[in-house]
Amino acid sequence: MKTDSNQSLLTVHIPPSDLTKRVDQLRALVPPNVRITVAPDDAQPADCHVLVHGTAKAEWLDASPTLRAVIVPYAGVSLEMQQLLQQYPNVDLHNLHYNDVATAEFALALMFATAKFVVPLDRLLRQGDWRQRYTGAPSLLLSGRRVLILGYGAIGRQIAPVCQALGMQVRGVRRRVPHAPVEDGVELFAADQLPALLPETDVLICVLPQTPETVGLIDAAELAALPKGAIVINVGRGPVINEEALYNALHAGRLAGAGIDVWYTYPHGEEERGHTLPSRFPFHELDNVVMSPHRGGWLEAAEGRRLQELATLITAAANGEDVPNKVDKVLGY
Repeated sequence: MKTDSNQSLLTVHIPPSDLTKRVDQLRALVPPNVRITVAPDDAQPADCHVLVHGTAKAEWLDASPTLRAVIVPYAGVSLEMQQLLQQYPNVDLHNLHYNDVATAEFALALMFATAKFVVPLDRLLRQGDWRQRYTGAPSLLLSGRRVLILGYGAIGRQIAPVCQALGMQVRGVRRRVPHAPVEDGVELFAADQLPALLPETDVLICVLPQTPETVGLIDAAELAALPKGAIVINVGRGPVINEEALYNALHAGRLAGAGIDVWYTYPHGEEERGHTLPSRFPFHELDNVVMSPHRGGWLEAAEGRRLQELATLITAAANGEDVPNKVDKVLGY
């Protein structure tokens, strides 16, 4: 979205969400020609130029003839949002990347925990069991290993230098590969080259969003193409990796392990948060899996970073500049 640069009034509407209680903080971060409105309930919003919400409704978009952009206030853009916004060619779609560093750090934490079998060793020693020190499987040495970052974007760029510092060979797969396919020592490849890359990958780190093109991208054949003893880390979206195929590869020991932060089954509502397993398959019974409840992007300063980035996008719109983080409505990122 690019607006007129004559400092005319820009109206931003925020339907009920977790951002509602931080509107005053957001107002303090944007220019005076920005008016932020908040709906007291799920009512149809008034006309606005920018709508900030992750699950916008068609009636909200129809109610705003001056609407020019929808900003999803986090990284993931749902398939429903993509499909809805495709019906509105004059409305741009944007998201936020405020959690890229936190998610990258979490991916690395999962990689270390998986390669070094930290979780099962911790569990046993809490029971006074030292036997794994003498008879257990050795930890995996990461130095010299080949890592493939599937979805080399903002998060992947944070992961890569740490892996390089460990002496790992880093490759990345992305949608568009530049003319010079090496970026800061990372070899870049297009998605159609994935079959040739997987047999040369010891650590697969998935940071892909969920789109029609990425769902099931890593299936049984792709997992079988990885060298025996490879590890898989997923901080993107669960369905990018086939649920059953991943479980079977881990259960059979074909993969040495996996660190998983994004899943296939999520609780519906607060009452289910204490008793919902994340898959229809018993990943929780496997010692070679490190499990996390989709909190890779959470950090103590997350809300402050999110408000700052949201304010940056709104300010760009108010100043008549190109708004960052534009999402391709078809590709989903």
